[in-house]
Amino acid sequence: MLSVSGLQAAYGAGQVLFDVSLDLRDGEVVTLLGRNGMGKTTTVRAIMGLLPPRGGAVSFEGRAIAGLPPERIARLGAGLVPEGRQIFHTLTVRENLVATAANRLKRAEPWTLDKVYDLFPRLRERAGQVAGTLSGGEQQMLAVGRALMTNPRLLILDEATEGLAPVIRTEIWHVIGRLKAQGQSILLIDKNLGVLKRLADRHYIIEKGRTVWAGTGADLDRDAERVQGYVGV
Repeated sequence: MLSVSGLQAAYGAGQVLFDVSLDLRDGEVVTLLGRNGMGKTTTVRAIMGLLPPRGGAVSFEGRAIAGLPPERIARLGAGLVPEGRQIFHTLTVRENLVATAANRLKRAEPWTLDKVYDLFPRLRERAGQVAGTLSGGEQQMLAVGRALMTNPRLLILDEATEGLAPVIRTEIWHVIGRLKAQGQSILLIDKNLGVLKRLADRHYIIEKGRTVWAGTGADLDRDAERVQGYVGV
């Protein structure tokens, strides 16, 4: 579904990505791991067209998308839950969810308000509340729900549970597990290795803008010392 090969990207004169490669198959949950500042978010931004790549290739369902504007990539079926959530703070919860709702790929059973509310009952309770007044955890739920309302083929979550209270973090992990069970393809950035090993099919580690390790959860355990060297504080 998603193929990234030799990806390079920069902010002005400062190059951040030098050689990032990864693949994600239909229905998989794949993680991007690594310490802060190693290029995970930049990789996501380059995939989504928010940062034009300087080199390498990105294809989505067999179509080259490197250099396309983000709205074109989104219409092809890529949905993003960005770092920092970036909800529409002055709109209500319901307005956030319907603002970008679409079923461009003609999904037989598309996401609807009721389905998102069933996934996150707290959003139903706060449907008329201005989104900027929600807690951080509720805003993250809203960001996930908003992305799902675009009916994406691929859902990308950047820092899925960072900074959230443990009870909210558990709820987010539960929802991601449900989405996986439904066949949703997911590219996931987070730091909770314990949960990620159980949830994800495969993992990639980025170090200083390069893919330096790839493997399954079992491989993470077998190569624990090396992995810790890459992702440890």
